[in-house]
Amino acid sequence: NATAKIPATPEGMAVAYSSLVIMALIPIFLGSFRSVRYHKEQKDSGEKPETMTSKDAAMFPIIASVTLFSIYLVFQIFSKEYINMLLAVYFFFLGVLALAHIASPILHPLIPPLFPNQEYHMIFTQGKAEKKEEIVNWQFDRKDLLVIVLCGVVGLWYLIKKHWVANNLFGLAFAVNGVEFLSLNSISTGCILLGGLFIYDIFWVFGTNVMVSVAKSFEAPIKLVFPQDLLENGLEAKNFAMLGLGDIVIPGIFIALLLRFDMSQKKQSKVYFYASFIAYFSGLLLTIVIMHVFKHAQPALLYLVPACIGVPIFVALVRGEIKQLFNYEDHPEVKAKTEGETETEKKKEVKKEK
Repeated sequence: NATAKIPATPEGMAVAYSSLVIMALIPIFLGSFRSVRYHKEQKDSGEKPETMTSKDAAMFPIIASVTLFSIYLVFQIFSKEYINMLLAVYFFFLGVLALAHIASPILHPLIPPLFPNQEYHMIFTQGKAEKKEEIVNWQFDRKDLLVIVLCGVVGLWYLIKKHWVANNLFGLAFAVNGVEFLSLNSISTGCILLGGLFIYDIFWVFGTNVMVSVAKSFEAPIKLVFPQDLLENGLEAKNFAMLGLGDIVIPGIFIALLLRFDMSQKKQSKVYFYASFIAYFSGLLLTIVIMHVFKHAQPALLYLVPACIGVPIFVALVRGEIKQLFNYEDHPEVKAKTEGETETEKKKEVKKEK
């Protein structure tokens, strides 16, 4: 009748952590190349890009800290069962949409030509006349709806069983979408974001038990898990190793930016992307090794941030391209517009003082 966890075998641990490393690398690789296509489509269509400014990057660790501690307090005050029930429903809808976005290009060609397809266009706005603002503009067809239904089956599996495979399918979908759609715009903004989260991760893991407590209580697909007792218990295994999605997406959006920089140079090589990708892989391995040496949870960004920032900067210094690297911007017009708005606000303040 003992309920204590059975200690993981060396083989089981090797399988679990190897799987987590592979699952971390896949969304960064796929998401980075998808981000190149997404940014090209944005520029071609003239769509207004949503990018993170240096100010946003500096504020992000503070906002993340407040959010993390608030979640910790909620779990201390209210029942975990009810909170996780609400979270499960919320992430069911998010997960289905995220998974459908990833699965559509794969499943569409598999649907028979005889399938009675029909295209639809849904537009949802608010306000009247000049004040009318577009909220939703979604073009889809019956194939898309079929994919959403199939992904909904995975969602129900997660909602009812909370199975680790369903959790990982949602988690991988969130990670790929995050790397694809989140944009830093410039290397300096990326350095500010990663530097701030470097301190954030160290403080909340080593300074308090908040992050570890939330990670264990928060039953949502915001982490990838893999059982260390898979070899003994199969798919019903329960002794999990875990990796937070933040440790994938945050370095991932920086690595994706470096790939876009490579592509902008009009050269065949993708030296900055592959250098940072290998650096991420090495940093993740180092995290796992140190975790087992010291038998304590490790802030992964402690090892990932220096690797992901340091290696491409070193490569740029060796190649004599440090200026080009830090001058690169995905959307220069965004910075120009922001600076123009700041200058206008300053002029208004001066006029008020006069």
